[in-house]
Amino acid sequence: MDLHFEELLGKIMDFIKAEAKTETIVGQQFELGEFKCVPVIKVGMGFGSGGGEGTQPKGVKGEGMGAGAGVGIEPIGFLVSRGENISFLAAGKTSGLAAVFEKVPDLIEKIAIARNRETEKA
Repeated sequence: MDLHFEELLGKIMDFIKAEAKTETIVGQQFELGEFKCVPVIKVGMGFGSGGGEGTQPKGVKGEGMGAGAGVGIEPIGFLVSRGENISFLAAGKTSGLAAVFEKVPDLIEKIAIARNRETEKA
């Protein structure tokens, strides 16, 4: 087995280049009622590799290598627009979801009205 660290590192770098792009950090836009929302995501990546070779006293040669990589993805908030107004809603532990509901109470009311209409039709 030939050790090809440069080839291995090249493949890992290609992976990182493919994954660490704008579309990964800023997600696809979606609509929520009259609001347009764009998720913003934090991406972290790490990798490591190692290898070695040696000869035992009886002349037996050995070699080996290994590599690993990890990716972490965490939502950090949303860019929200309504008409000309644009704001950033952080998805923090204490305010993320609460802030979304605070900004869109009329949307929640519209969803409730729509559900009531569906229930009345059934």
